[in-house]
Formats: sequence, C-alpha cells, structure tokens
Amino acid sequence: MRPGYVGSGLLTLLGLFLAVDALSLIRARERDITASGTEGRRDRKQDDRTTNERTWLNRVKRGWMWNQFSIQEEYTGTEYLYIGKLQSDMDRGDGTVKYVLSGDGAGSVFVIDENNGDLHCTRRLDREEKAYYTLRATVVNKRTGHQLEPETDFVIKLHDINDNEPQFSQEVYTGSVPERSEIGTSIIQVTANDADDSMYGNSAKLVYSISQGHPYFSVDPNTGVIRTALGPRDMDREQRETYQVVIEAKDMAGQRGGLTGTAVVNITLTDVNDNPPLFTQSIFQFSVLESSQTGTPVGRIRATDKDIGENAEMFFTIASGDGMDMFDISTDQATQEGVISVSKPLDYERKRSYTVEIQVQNTKVDPRFSSPDPKGVATVRIGVEDVDEAPLFSAASYLMEVREDAAPRAAAGSVSAQDPDAAHSPLRYSIDRRTDMDRVFDVHPGNGSVFLLRSLDREENAWHNISVIATEFNKPLLTSHVPVFIRLLDINDNAPTFATAYETFVCERTKSGQRIQTVSAVDADEPASGHRFFFSLAPEGIHHSNFTVRDNGDNTAGILTRRSSYNRQLQSVYLVPVVITDGDYPMQSSTGTLSVRVCLCDRHGKMEVCNTEALTSSAGISTGALIAILLCAIILLMIVVLFTALRRQRKQEPLIVSKEDVRDNVVSYNDEGGGEEDTQAYDIGALRHPESAADAPEDSAKQRRDILPTGSLLYPRGRGGAPGPSCRVGVAQAGAAAARDNADVREFINQRVLENDCNPTAPPYDSLATYAYEGAGSVAESLSSLGSLSSEGEQDYHYLSTWGPRFRKLADLYGAEDAHFC
Repeated sequence: MRPGYVGSGLLTLLGLFLAVDALSLIRARERDITASGTEGRRDRKQDDRTTNERTWLNRVKRGWMWNQFSIQEEYTGTEYLYIGKLQSDMDRGDGTVKYVLSGDGAGSVFVIDENNGDLHCTRRLDREEKAYYTLRATVVNKRTGHQLEPETDFVIKLHDINDNEPQFSQEVYTGSVPERSEIGTSIIQVTANDADDSMYGNSAKLVYSISQGHPYFSVDPNTGVIRTALGPRDMDREQRETYQVVIEAKDMAGQRGGLTGTAVVNITLTDVNDNPPLFTQSIFQFSVLESSQTGTPVGRIRATDKDIGENAEMFFTIASGDGMDMFDISTDQATQEGVISVSKPLDYERKRSYTVEIQVQNTKVDPRFSSPDPKGVATVRIGVEDVDEAPLFSAASYLMEVREDAAPRAAAGSVSAQDPDAAHSPLRYSIDRRTDMDRVFDVHPGNGSVFLLRSLDREENAWHNISVIATEFNKPLLTSHVPVFIRLLDINDNAPTFATAYETFVCERTKSGQRIQTVSAVDADEPASGHRFFFSLAPEGIHHSNFTVRDNGDNTAGILTRRSSYNRQLQSVYLVPVVITDGDYPMQSSTGTLSVRVCLCDRHGKMEVCNTEALTSSAGISTGALIAILLCAIILLMIVVLFTALRRQRKQEPLIVSKEDVRDNVVSYNDEGGGEEDTQAYDIGALRHPESAADAPEDSAKQRRDILPTGSLLYPRGRGGAPGPSCRVGVAQAGAAAARDNADVREFINQRVLENDCNPTAPPYDSLATYAYEGAGSVAESLSSLGSLSSEGEQDYHYLSTWGPRFRKLADLYGAEDAHFC
C-alpha cells in the first residue's frame, strides 16, 4: 500500500445507518426474552420509569440502532474520519447516559463521543494489514455507573482501494525448450499476486502480457504460461541459443489506470541432434614407417558437429579402399577425433601406399531431424616409408627332433632367414649363448644348420630350448631372434629296475607255492607303445632256490615259496635274485635282489618274532649315519679341548701398549697393606737407598720388580758366558757414585737406565722408560705455608715476580699491602 495514496471518488463520511429487517429484530428480541425472562425489567429498574414496569411480557423495540460500519482504507485527511453514530433509545438527550467503546483498537484507532455516540477513526488504516475491526459498545448511567444496555458487538469493515501493484513470485525465471519445437510448446508458467481485495472490484484481477520477447514467445493472459510463438525453422539453437523475455502483470483487469508488475524470464534453447558431423577437409594424407608395430597410430582426422553434448558424439569407420585390412580407425572420446592405426605388418617392398575412405556419423541419431545422408565422407591416403629392416625368419619358431644317441656334430635341423629389404644382404647365423650355457648346440653361420656339440641323454633333459640369431653382414646391429625347440627322441638304453627296495618275510611254517610278495618295475625310458616288463628267477638260483617267481603279465610278478617249512635258526635271511627284462628293442634287463626274512608267526600268518640278525639288518643304522655321528663327536671333543687350553693360557700384556704412551709402567699388585705397622709388606726404603738392598741378607731381602735381579742373567754374557765388560764396569761405577751421594737420585736414575740397556731379559722390541728428575735444589726453596706460620714478621714476596709470568699472579696476591684489602 502506498502511503499518502487517496483514491478518486473517496467518500469522506460513510457512517451510514444500516436498517435492520423488522422480522429479524422481532425474532432476536423473542430469543432474548426466552433466554432471560426478566433481564429487560431488571435493566429498567435503574431508570426513572421503573415504577411503570409491566408484569406481563410483550414485544419491545430494540434499543441499539446500528449493526455494521464501513470505511475506506488509506484515509489521509488531517481531521479524524467520522465513521458513524451510535444511538440508544435509552438516551433521552438529557446527558444522563454515557457511551462506552471497547474491542479492537478502541481508544487508539477508534474513539467515541461518550455524550452523543459519534464514532471516529484517528489514523490511516491499511486493509492489507487488517481488513476489519470488531468492537463492543454499551450505554451506562453517568450518575450511577449502571449499564443501561447489554454490551453488543459491531464490525467496522475497511473498503479496499487499488493501492498495491502485482508482485511476481520470482524476480528472474529460468526456462528451457528444445530447439525446433512446434508453435505453442509450453515453456514455463509465471505467477503474480496482488495484495488488494479480490472480492471487491477489479483491484486484484490480473492480466499477463509480454513486453519483450516478440515474436518468439507468447504468454497466456490469464494463466501466465509462456509458449513458443514461432515454428521449428525459426527456433534454431545454432543461430541463437538464449532469449530474455519480460512479462508484465497488470491489475484492474488490464484497464487503464491499473498497476503493473514485471518479471524477467531467461529462456534457453536446448540442443537436439539436427546437424550431421562433417569433415574439416575432404582429403587427408599421412605416412607411416614399414617397421611400425600393430596398434601404432598413423594420424588423426577431425570432423565438426554444430550440435553439442551427446548429440555431437561421433564414430568413424573405414568404408572402402585397399587399406581396409591393413589399418583400423577408432574414436578418441576426449577430442572426438578419428585415430588411424596399423592393424597388420606393413612391407614397403610389397606395397608403398594405401587409400581408404573414411565415414563419420553421430552415435545417437534423432529420426525427426535425420538427413537423407547423415554420414560425412573423406579420403585418406597413407604412404609407407622404407626402413632398413632386420632379417626375417621363415617361421616364428622351429621344432627339431634328434635321437638321444646321436653322435656329436649330428644335425638336428636348420633355420632360414632373409633380408626383407631390396638389397637382400647376406646373413650370418649364431646361437644366443644365454639360452645355451652348456654349449650343447651350435649353428652353421652360413646355412643355419643346427647340430650337436656333445652327446645327450633324454633321461637327464628331454627338451632343449635355444635361440638362434640372424645378423646382417654389413649391419651387425640389425639382428633377429627365433626360438628353436629341440626334442630328444628316446631309445631303449636303460634297464628296468625294482620300483622300490623290496624286503619281505616268510613264516617258518607255511605252504609251498604261497605268495609272500608282489613286485613291480620302473624304466627311465619311455617307449611309444608303453612299458612291458618280464620277471624271472635268475639262472644261478633256479636249481637251489627256495623261492620262485611268477610273472603276472601286467608288469608285476609274485614271489612264491617252494617249501613248506623254514628254520630261522639255520638261516634267517634269503636273497632271491629276480631278472627284469623290458619289451623294447634293444632289449634291456637287470637283476634285482629281494630280501626274505624267516620269522616266527602265529596261526594266522602274522609275524611275531624274527632273528636278531634280521632285525638288525632291517632296523640298523647305516654306515653313513655312523660316520656322521662319529665326526660330530670328534668336533665336540676338539671344541672342549680348545676351550680348556684357552682358559689356562694367561695373556701377557706388553710393557707399553701404545707408542705414544711414554709414561712409566704401573704395576698393580692388588695387595692392601696392613698400615704403618706392617713393615713386612713392602720396604719402600729400598727405593730411597738402593745400596741397602744389596747389603741385606739373601733370605730376608724381598725381590722387587722395579730392580732387576743380580746374577748371571743380569748382564749379557761374553763368549764364555760371563757378562760383558762394558756393562759390568758401567754398573759398578754407577753403583759407587750412588753410594757416595745417596741423597741425589740422579745417579740412581742413571743406574736404572744402564741396567735397562744391559738387561738380557728385556723384550725383543724397544721400550721407553721415563724418569723424572727435578735437580739438586731450588732457589725458591719451600713454598709451603706450614713454615710461614712460625714467623710473625712481615715477609717480602716481591721476588716472586722475577720468576716469570707464571708466578706474577702469585706475587700480586702475596705482595699486596693489607690496606689494599680494607
């Protein structure tokens, strides 16, 4: 609703009194009397006329003279809008009654003059917000406040004016329709609403029209359905795909002065398959090497389609041409291009060019728009380029057969290859030694004949697979390989043997001719007609044998007894020699031995006891097992002996572990002395007075490891076994000097150095002994603070600064005055 809008012909005052039908009033009054018989009289008692109250019931006139009021919305006057007048028959005009209003908007929107009942509206109202108001009115006595009339409802209704324009449900609509649709094809429906009262006038009656989009579309004026307005030929997506249509909705049934609302409709023409694919050019030319493998792409051809999506999908086919069998074509789904590829090996020497005709058509065809010839056609010319090819064998593989007894240099077969190029270069054959590591075969380099280099055995390897190489003489890099399968033919060169090592038993009490064992044979050969074995007793056991052999005719034989009793005490084991002969040529035979033990059996023929010899022979340990056990025992014994020897051996450390370690060797005794009173543990005085050790008796003197022992082993001997004179003189002189001045250890050190040089028990390698020597005396004498405690006088420590930089800090500390530390 537009503020401040005032319609034409607006009535400033509509407070019209609506007359009530007399019959309706009578019936309403009668209902009131029936419901409450004395209500009228009780109200009248409040008036001055209570004395004239009647005792009988009769028809009276209704006190209210109003029922419904109507005003027009959007009043914009400066004064209150007069609605109408409320009047009661109880009002005598003497000012004793008061009109009271309540309900929707009473006191704020609607006010009443309490003296005369005039009803006014205080502000502008909008019907679209609230269409009517229900109020209640009554009349009371001003003096007593008693209600003179019952409270009755009445309605104030707002009359509509055209103050709202139509509003569409969407500002922008989107629709689509297939291209080439028929006239009148429905696309989309638009809907608009008007907030005005549809029951009053034409304010809410809408009419749709199209203001933009002619002449392609139309709209139904009553329903808002948009349809196509042109025929299939004019609605072509390939010419124009999108349209923008503006739709108007006008109220007042489209009459002049009505309000209008608009909406935009974007319409898209969807694609249909109405265009066939076409090649971009009519002739395509490609070239391919003759050495190209099957599946190698040759080239791509392209076709275009004005349609889009699945309507533009296409496939290519080879329709005709001399290259239909040599080439194939497929469709690249990503680019929709035709990919031509090689389907069979090419040969430049046989054919140098091919021509094919390619067709293209859509994958999905719409029969409504299919053209008489929906296929595009193009010609493709493919040239084959010559390459220097490798030799070509006459077969993809070769199968050769040779007897296993063939002599070396015997031919097994031959291979053949040729140069496919026009030059026909000569070839050289060789064997790929990676396939013949044992060098069993060889090939003639000129004619390709494969022959043996050594004898073969089919039972070791029945098949040999090798590879033969053909190489051009002029171009050694051009080679070809071919597999050669060589099968060895079997000859009867192996005698049959027992299928297993047979060993059985016979009861002491048995029957003559009883079968005790069934034997069979195996043969490494494989005759074409199958195996056939014959069994017989060896000639040396025919006359004195206790058993016989019966051939069953099915490559098995039964061992039968020839006696009814055997004595295991006399002989516990019998060896039965059986001759096995095959039926092939040349005939081969061998003799197998069957061991038969004599055992004690029960009455059912089950073995109970056999001789110890027989049991040992059957269940004893083999010689190899005994040897293995013996070797294990010897190895274990050697390990134990070696471990014991290592435990007993003491490892002697060298005097000096490292060449850089030139310090004195420290000998650890791990011996804890008994303190100062223990004078027997170690005499340290000998270190200060070496000569005292020489004066001590032999039985009381303890051997010291830091002083070499005296005797014949102390000095190196001369030719007669005596010590060398130079060492004896040097040691004596050193000892005498030490005796003269035992306070100085310089001579003691010199003596020890000399003894080390003359020590015959020194190790064969050089060793370095280091001895520290301070000197005869020191200018500083003792620096100990113990001696300074006895002197209470001041001392001068400035001389410390003359000793060098190392004592300068010490001189600063001791030479400082006491005042410096206050």
